Amino acid sequence: MTTIFEKSTRDELIKRINSLDKNSKAQWGKMNIFQMVKHNSFWNSWVVGVGNHQYKQAFIGKLFGKMVLRKMVNDSKPIDKNVPTSRQFKIPEVDGDLDGEKLNWINYTQAFETFDNPKFIHDFFGKMTKEQIGILAYKHSDHHLRQFGV
Repeated sequence: MTTIFEKSTRDELIKRINSLDKNSKAQWGKMNIFQMVKHNSFWNSWVVGVGNHQYKQAFIGKLFGKMVLRKMVNDSKPIDKNVPTSRQFKIPEVDGDLDGEKLNWINYTQAFETFDNPKFIHDFFGKMTKEQIGILAYKHSDHHLRQFGV
């Protein structure tokens, strides 16, 4: 299974992130390029534990999270298009420093090399193993890069 904890995987993601520019257009979903890049920068900072983040599983996740997580991390199938985003990860700004956000996303992607965030609890899936986190983090970045055609 592809995981963000492998250097070659991080390098491939970074190459794809670097290929994004202001003219990149979404093939599905509601986010523009800036919102998507900032969403990923914020999401990855949440996972690696940089910043002041909340770690609490939603009630609906307590009911269904583990079942969905097992299905998601036990195959190499990409995340489906138009999967809803948690409210905390929706980016209201439609414009900003795209290159700065790309750099943030790259830095947080590189931070998985030394990942150590025992506080991490996914808002839907709950407590996860390091292996599950690595697979999900890759699939999340891959999902959004595919969303913008890279």
